[in-house]
Amino acid sequence: MESLVSSNSSAVPPSLLIPGWALPRGGVTTEADAAFAAGCALGLLDGLVRSDPIWAGCWRQRLTLKCAVSAVKLLGWNEEEAALRDAVLLTSPGDSPGPAGSVLVAYRRLAGGTRVIDTKTLRELCTLLSVGWDELLADIPSLVDDLLQANRAAPFIVADLATRIVTLRPDAEVLAWWLADWVLAQKLRWPRPVPLLMAERYGPAFRTIGGRGRMLPGDDGFHRAVCIALAQGTSEALRMAGEIERRADHMLKVSGKVRTKGASAVIRQLLDDDAVVVSAPGTNLSRWASRRLFERLESLGGVRELSGRQSFRIFGL
Repeated sequence: MESLVSSNSSAVPPSLLIPGWALPRGGVTTEADAAFAAGCALGLLDGLVRSDPIWAGCWRQRLTLKCAVSAVKLLGWNEEEAALRDAVLLTSPGDSPGPAGSVLVAYRRLAGGTRVIDTKTLRELCTLLSVGWDELLADIPSLVDDLLQANRAAPFIVADLATRIVTLRPDAEVLAWWLADWVLAQKLRWPRPVPLLMAERYGPAFRTIGGRGRMLPGDDGFHRAVCIALAQGTSEALRMAGEIERRADHMLKVSGKVRTKGASAVIRQLLDDDAVVVSAPGTNLSRWASRRLFERLESLGGVRELSGRQSFRIFGL
């Protein structure tokens, strides 16, 4: 396990808490105040992203799950985290994970670091996100390029992008939010995106006055709402990062008590992903050995069983 313990996990900032004075409280009435909050939050998140801790893969994949649940809701379905996780992890390679599972696949692709947004990539995303393709969407790669060249703050570029896409195709909002996180990462020069915004779509930032509806891209106050959503989403992402860091540190500590040959490959998977099925595909462990490994790690508090089942079990930090 030495190669894992000696990684750059120590580069994580000592505090993952956004200062209280930087977070929006009560009614934020101006874009300037909202943009200030978003800038403070993203500045701290930038430090975490660039430190690239050993558990960053697991962290991003947990965020993808939150975003996928919200995206599925936007599409009118009701699958929660457990169902989406099952759809992806328990589907044989080459088989379809179903419409809802495909949404999670799309977000896992986002977190994995899609390099370019061209027509081919866009068509594939539309298929995964159940957005019908037409030529109106063919101009989106050019729109993305134009916005990335604009001399404008990143949160406002993200809001502009969502507004333009939804104006073009009101039924493509789920695609707009996926692209918003991708554009944010490009604008901030992150090595790969951090899924944030879709998870906030049904949060307080987009509630209309009186809380009886939700704000849509293009509505009055939408740019302010995007800034608040970024501040709140970043706060939650940093809270999650602190939790995963503690869990990862404990797993690495107790992994020294595990004597299973080949265990390091499983430990690496657990640090890189949201969850791993008990058979640990992609390793050289037998089913018996992998099961015993997970049971041992669970008994030491290094992993949790996430499915609640006695068969087809799934483990994660």
